[in-house]
Amino acid sequence: MRPLLVLFLLIAGQFFTEPLSATARPHVLFLAIDDLNDWVGFLGGYPGKVHTPNLDRLAASGTAFTNAHCPAPVCCPSRASVLSGLYPTSTGIYNNQHWWKPNLPNLRTIPVHFRENGYHTIGTGKIFHHTAGNNPPIQWDHFKRAPFNDNGWLRHGDRSYPWTAAKPRPREFPYSGIKLYSGEADWGVLPQQESQYDDSLVANYAINYLENLDQRGTNKPFFLACGIFHPHLPWYIPQKYLDLYPLDQIQIPENIPEDLNDVPSPGRKLAEKKSGDLRRIRETGRWPTAIQHYLASISFADALVGRVLDSLRKSTASDNTVIVLWSDHGWHLGEKGHWHKRTLWEEATRVPLIISAPKVGGLSQRCAQPASLVDIFPTLIELCHLPPVSNLDGISLVPWLTDPTKNRERPALTIEESGHISVRTLHHRAIHYKTGEWELYDHRSDPEERTNLAKDPRHKELIKGARKWIPQTPSQPAAPKKAFIFDHHNFTWTHKKTGRVIQGK
Repeated sequence: MRPLLVLFLLIAGQFFTEPLSATARPHVLFLAIDDLNDWVGFLGGYPGKVHTPNLDRLAASGTAFTNAHCPAPVCCPSRASVLSGLYPTSTGIYNNQHWWKPNLPNLRTIPVHFRENGYHTIGTGKIFHHTAGNNPPIQWDHFKRAPFNDNGWLRHGDRSYPWTAAKPRPREFPYSGIKLYSGEADWGVLPQQESQYDDSLVANYAINYLENLDQRGTNKPFFLACGIFHPHLPWYIPQKYLDLYPLDQIQIPENIPEDLNDVPSPGRKLAEKKSGDLRRIRETGRWPTAIQHYLASISFADALVGRVLDSLRKSTASDNTVIVLWSDHGWHLGEKGHWHKRTLWEEATRVPLIISAPKVGGLSQRCAQPASLVDIFPTLIELCHLPPVSNLDGISLVPWLTDPTKNRERPALTIEESGHISVRTLHHRAIHYKTGEWELYDHRSDPEERTNLAKDPRHKELIKGARKWIPQTPSQPAAPKKAFIFDHHNFTWTHKKTGRVIQGK
């Protein structure tokens, strides 16, 4: 009987090995939101009422990292860092004018690692940077890009959006009533149904996948990435989200002209970039309206996340799915006289980060220890029992899922494209400029970062402690886009000087 039993088990193993291994590993729902600062309910960054019920309920289902910060204060390098677990000082991807794949053809990203370790990897929307050439299909089993037709009259014909369909320029454009640094810097209500907005189509793809898990033709666990573009400009939203924020209740950041007096020159230059936009917005009386539309865009994104979460909850995967939600960086709405991203202050670096994992940690947990978005990759590796990836800059956050009060010595770094670096700890932010100058803020007494303590000799040990985390041999900037010829049909890059061809699919 024993030989027959062994033979039966061997035969059974041939039929059941993949499904059993698939159920042993959790699924992953990977939610990205663009340009979302800390103006969400569970972070309390906005002084008034902000309507984010779905983000708040997700935070209630797991751990919200309330001191989480982006690796770079602009889209492309931040997302490349999130998806590789490496800071820009390791990748050389410092701004939006780089493609990571032709510069780092062997870079192991989150979707690649999951796909090569038995996951069905699918995605939609903005995960990597959204312009052409940033999201190689080779990483995914399937990826549905966003159409970017909400403002197709701007994007159609642009080589960064070769797939965007033609759309007539509306007579009402700009909907905001003023022209700013680019046509993208606009806000208003489009004359279309909510279901026709780009982000609605993105959410629908994820929802359709979750509603049809039994028809996907594989027993592999899934890694589903869904990237919502709002509240990135333009702030085009359905009217009902605008109605959540009466104009007379909008809270405007306090204008303190002397706020930059103790900031080193490089920091003032960062604040003054695109300062003409803020000046024009204020002079025309549109500051409250602009903030109203940013808030409405947040609530629109929140509603879409809620629809995806509802579909997951109703699916067969609801009890075995790790959910990660993050934003690539924040956004200034007038603080320190700035109207954009790209700075190293709290408004640009602090972002939502929520992790909800089956049977790991408790509910409604808040972790105030510093966390970086580069920590997401090693965290998912541990939660999903994948082989480790060597030389990552991030560390697993699982210990803080089980004990949110656990002390963390390692700070969260944010690297600006000029090489300036923010070092964020539990209580302090230090900013090191390439000139050798510093900023230092104590968040216990100065959460708005208005009093620079860097020159106070009583705090020299804090500066010394921050200095040791500054990368000593940062990578040189990667080759810019203009160094390559990109073929979006075949998804190849050809290096102009060497003729080398890099494949992306």
